[in-house]
Amino acid sequence: MDSLRTFSTRSTPQSKPMRSDQVLNNAGGYTWAIDKWTRLHRFLILGAEGTYYVGGQELAAENAHALIECLEEDGSRAVTEIVDISTAGRAAKNDPALFALALASKHGDLPTRQAAYAALPLVARIGTHLFHFISYREQFGGWSHGLRKAVARWYTDREASALAYQLIKYRQRDGWTHRDVLRLSHPKTAEPTHKALFDFACDRVATGVPGIVEGFGLAQTSSDPKRTAKLVREYKLPREAILTEHLKSPEVWQALLDTDMPVGAMLRNLANMTRVGLLKPMSEAEAKVVSALTNEDKLLKARVHPIAALSALAVYGRGYSALGRGEGWTPSAAVVDALNETFYLAFGAVEPAGMKTLIGLDVSGSMGMELGSTPGLSCRDGAAAMALITAATEPQTHTIAFAGDGGWGRETAIAPFPLSGKERLDDVIRNMRGIPFGRTDCALPVLYAQQEKIEVDTFVIYTDNETWAGNVHPAQALRAYREKMGIDARLVTVGMTSSGFTIADPQDAGMLDCVGFDTSTPNILAAFSRGDL
Repeated sequence: MDSLRTFSTRSTPQSKPMRSDQVLNNAGGYTWAIDKWTRLHRFLILGAEGTYYVGGQELAAENAHALIECLEEDGSRAVTEIVDISTAGRAAKNDPALFALALASKHGDLPTRQAAYAALPLVARIGTHLFHFISYREQFGGWSHGLRKAVARWYTDREASALAYQLIKYRQRDGWTHRDVLRLSHPKTAEPTHKALFDFACDRVATGVPGIVEGFGLAQTSSDPKRTAKLVREYKLPREAILTEHLKSPEVWQALLDTDMPVGAMLRNLANMTRVGLLKPMSEAEAKVVSALTNEDKLLKARVHPIAALSALAVYGRGYSALGRGEGWTPSAAVVDALNETFYLAFGAVEPAGMKTLIGLDVSGSMGMELGSTPGLSCRDGAAAMALITAATEPQTHTIAFAGDGGWGRETAIAPFPLSGKERLDDVIRNMRGIPFGRTDCALPVLYAQQEKIEVDTFVIYTDNETWAGNVHPAQALRAYREKMGIDARLVTVGMTSSGFTIADPQDAGMLDCVGFDTSTPNILAAFSRGDL
């Protein structure tokens, strides 16, 4: 055998590198390593939950080291990236941004630390965020003078009414209370109302506090749910101010709903409101919830992330808790319909590219992992949900699911997965779960299009980038498709985990790496497909 005939730049097994700049991924295939800034972006959007191949602790360490490298290269840029993603609500959870800001406040140079402290109220917008930030910060060192000043300003720079609300609604998290934090940060203020609020938080006698504090005290001693409901309306009390036993009362939940319940809280408490009998068919409460969940301006203002809507749909529509807590409920059909719409609206307006788009959904075994530690939702559920956005906006799309042998009895397999923009999100997820798992071969969508002579302007592949099973690399398959079909096709890989790999060739201007569930991804994808990027 002529060993020289075993090397080819046109067709290389994914278990071997096609170029020297490729690296071995976690599955044993060769892809490209993303740069530290791209990795930071992925981490801020997707977090560092464990994948099929890498545990959460190892993935967190990898992302933290990439963050430190970014801080060392350009701390100001890193802090700006943290703030931009957090304030725009582009990530499902704010924890990665809080972690990154805490690390920047300790391991950055002086200008970086100052920028991180200045950004604290922008990223830690509520009490829970502040407690998370402090917990992360203590992993990197003790309380410095800069940290004390920044935390003190978090309290003193707020208006008294807003601060009172924070003290009532977010009383403790992560083992921290406001009393603990105030005693460590020593805030100084000449404002008598702020001083009174600090006394209240530290369990001292407090006079001259805002009304919500008085209402909280009355609610904590109320023995009658009807009285509690009246207090909720009178003092605009949040759910956290209510005694647990009174949260079984529909009157109390009606009062909470009538006092402009935040949309995020509404999503989290749909089951509770249904369980107590408030969300009855064709009721006023049901109509109010549906109106809030389908109000685009309200959703965007509240930074409701698509994953929050997707998670609420999965849990609420199921009718029971995945953790086995509490009684079941009968979902409101109107609310389920509204949640389907909430998911779309949370992305904002998406301008179509008007290009022929083939969507490939990786349904390999590794895509069965949980999506961002969201119980009951996998990465491939999320991929199908995101694909529905493209199907709803692009006039010409074709969707397939793909994987290697491992359930279909063939070496490689393509499964039709027709998507329509008129389909319900919960139906799409249900259909996705009926497809068997297999091996990962991200070249399959391109090979399929070439074999079937399908004209494609843009391939969009949703994957964890752990491809390894094919006989040709995705980048090689794309080049062959261009030559065969005479189309300058583009390929976008949408990463569903925060691993450090991509199948997008950095030397190919027609390939792009995006982050799954970044709320900006649909518009970036469309702009790239149009040739605007």
